[in-house]
Amino acid sequence: MSAIPNVLAERYASQAIRNIWSAEGRIILEREFWIAVMKAQKELGLDIPQEAIDAYESVKDQVNLSAIMERERITRHDVKARIEEFCDLAGHEHIHKGMTSRDLTENVEQLQVYRSLLILRDKTVATLAKINERAQQWEGLLITGRTHNVAAQPTTFGKRIAMFGEELLGSLSSLNHHVETYAVRGLKGAVGTQMDQISLFNGDLAKVDALESGISKHLGIPEKFDNVGQVYPRSLDFRTVSVLTDLAAGPSSFSRTLRLMAGNETASEGFAKGQTGSSAMPHKMNSRSCERVNGFQTILKGYLAMASGLAGDQWNEGDVSCSVVRRVMLPDAFYACDGMFETFLTILNQMDAYPAVIEAETEHYLPFLMTTTIMMEAVKAGVGRETAHKVIKEHAVATVSDLRTRTVRQNDLLRRLADDQRIPLTGEQLSALLEEGRQNAGSARSQVAAFNKSVSAWTAKFPNAATYEPGSIL
Repeated sequence: MSAIPNVLAERYASQAIRNIWSAEGRIILEREFWIAVMKAQKELGLDIPQEAIDAYESVKDQVNLSAIMERERITRHDVKARIEEFCDLAGHEHIHKGMTSRDLTENVEQLQVYRSLLILRDKTVATLAKINERAQQWEGLLITGRTHNVAAQPTTFGKRIAMFGEELLGSLSSLNHHVETYAVRGLKGAVGTQMDQISLFNGDLAKVDALESGISKHLGIPEKFDNVGQVYPRSLDFRTVSVLTDLAAGPSSFSRTLRLMAGNETASEGFAKGQTGSSAMPHKMNSRSCERVNGFQTILKGYLAMASGLAGDQWNEGDVSCSVVRRVMLPDAFYACDGMFETFLTILNQMDAYPAVIEAETEHYLPFLMTTTIMMEAVKAGVGRETAHKVIKEHAVATVSDLRTRTVRQNDLLRRLADDQRIPLTGEQLSALLEEGRQNAGSARSQVAAFNKSVSAWTAKFPNAATYEPGSIL
């Protein structure tokens, strides 16, 4: 019978993440962990022959998933099946001494999580570097800023990009903190008291502590829990999936906005040679990669709901009700987040803006975009703020109505305001304000410069990460 594929892994995630979470990759990590424990136990005085360790080393990469599954059908215990398989391959029975299943699975799963977090940190830095490039490229390209998707005030395309980039900067800070404070369960035994390891070492607590410290060093994880039961707190998984969901938020909002801009033909995610937008409509150039990024964010929110269901649901020293959830949630959340970055990096590489269309849109809306500035100038000239607001609104609404019905063909709001005695500004003054608006988008440019400074600090800290390029996406 053919295997059922994991779509997130096979279609979207990179090879680096798939290697960490694949069935074969996990078994090899488990075997390396067992070997590390044996070596540490031998160094601390347990009677483990070197030839046994060498034998295990020699067969650790011989992974037969079918054979392990056949054993599990008999044992009804996945770890016991993997112990038996590894011991039969090596011809010895020295692994897993003083350990419970969770001494193995918890630590190995945490190693998978930690290594995956490091990969995603690199990709986040690379993404910020590319966002910064685009923000600098278009830092002065004036566009119609929109709130509620309605024309509001002038901004620049670079500022809009930097706005979403700064959201990702905050997510990177959270990710980095999570990485630097991530704690491993360690070798704590069946209920967290290390009773069996203490028995192995004849009550020598110093050796037990040395063993756990050595294993933590092998894993390379920065912190270690002191007080856990059979499992580490599932709130840690919740924080992990929360970080992944947070990482996708900025790119998802960016992608949704780019989809809206594509609909107005002011920008696009790009269109590869040979690409087809629609099987029915030859002219279509859909924002399918941006849509995919939005889809990944939805998926991650689903896994976050699963993680929240496990946090705060731990019984006594532990149970396995979380097992089936975590088997799905943890790898798939990393596949989704990794696929999101691969897709979003591709968008950043290929996207484009169309200044001529943007300028035409700006010319259409600019008098409306300057109404707050006009109102402030009227106030300075002695008009009450609410009176100025009322008059400008009256003429703006009438202008919009006339444009929609084609009563007028061009936006003549400034003429209407100049003819109204309630607004003490001349046509020349209003035209000057409009011209200033063509050149001025408030502090947009300086904000882009500030974003550049923040990103540069991260790329200097992780220079190799900043040069990462995505693989080919479907």
